Amino acid sequence: MTPLINVNGNVYFGSIVILSLAFAFALGYQIAKTYNVNPIAGGVIAFSAVVVCMNQSAVFDFTLPGVDAASVAALNDLGVEAVASGDAVNISVSGWGYMGSAYTGATGLFTALIVGLASSMIYVQLMIHKITIKVPENVPPAVGNAFAAIIPGCVAIYVFGIITQICVATAGMYPNELIQQWIQAPLMGLSQNMFSAILVSFLVQLLWFFGLHGSNVMAPFIEGVYTPALLENLAYFEQHHTTEGMPYIWTRGSLDAYAQMGGSGVTLGLLIAILFFSKRQDVREVAKLAAPMGVFNINEPVIFGLPIVLNPIYFIPWLLVPLVCTLIAYLFTAGGIIPPVYVQVPWVMPVGIYAFLATGGSLMAGLVALINLGVSFLIWTPFVLLANRQQEVE
Repeated sequence: MTPLINVNGNVYFGSIVILSLAFAFALGYQIAKTYNVNPIAGGVIAFSAVVVCMNQSAVFDFTLPGVDAASVAALNDLGVEAVASGDAVNISVSGWGYMGSAYTGATGLFTALIVGLASSMIYVQLMIHKITIKVPENVPPAVGNAFAAIIPGCVAIYVFGIITQICVATAGMYPNELIQQWIQAPLMGLSQNMFSAILVSFLVQLLWFFGLHGSNVMAPFIEGVYTPALLENLAYFEQHHTTEGMPYIWTRGSLDAYAQMGGSGVTLGLLIAILFFSKRQDVREVAKLAAPMGVFNINEPVIFGLPIVLNPIYFIPWLLVPLVCTLIAYLFTAGGIIPPVYVQVPWVMPVGIYAFLATGGSLMAGLVALINLGVSFLIWTPFVLLANRQQEVE
């Protein structure tokens, strides 16, 4: 198994460890592309600005060969800060030109988002206002585009170079550290509260009820807070090879695994209730057409076909089912009965299988997802019967 573990470690180092850098480039590229300016330059500028905000120094403990603990006092008298460690003597050695994984990996995503977005917009606005190097018309476009990006790119990068120096001079910390300490850490701490997890689920449902794509509207918060939590859990597992003691209970995949089976509102439970109890032919036809897609968590045919949007009959279960499912899964996770989600899984994975894979193969997690599906069925059923009575009245 050791060679396989080593291979996985190499892949991990080339993917998760550089995630924020890859994200910064992709963000800058897409923003520049949206505004019809040089996208490659936008990606490079965002990448560079993020690196500019990093602490490039590193401190290492170096063990002095052939020196015993009795020499510590003499070394200190000479001005060398030496520390005894057992029979060995260690000194601190600093170096420049390093990028720590705490900045380049999942922990650095907030910085990559903020700095990448701001630097890209500086570049884009300067390009739009033609604050560029003018070149003759007979110059090839590839060369002209490269020259055009020089002034906007330099301005964007130097802005964050200056900001970095101000942060170091005034606060003694780099922008990455300030963002992580004052923005990212509080938000991620708040996100782990049971009521925060329930609130996020509630807002997603409420937005959907009024015809807005709840998951997309809430994506900046969900992706910005819960995705780093998932990746931190993954990093913990890579280091400790256990799910016990993982830092985060609720992560990006938790909502999909336990509270969105069949799509938002756990509409897979609704489809089952309709097929069992509905007497309305129109509703049953929609359910039959939507069921195959519902298995893979696609439920727009249900939301807009029944419809659920602005439908007072389904308003209460639409809001209630995901909240109850979130509460059940959160309590199971917080109680240590199932491990936290730490593996990214495609969102189209069917109920039970998603939770099983996302928790690294926990059968109990898959069972909890199925329990939640059963709970959703029980909550949806009375309202399906109510819809039958509405048809009789009509």
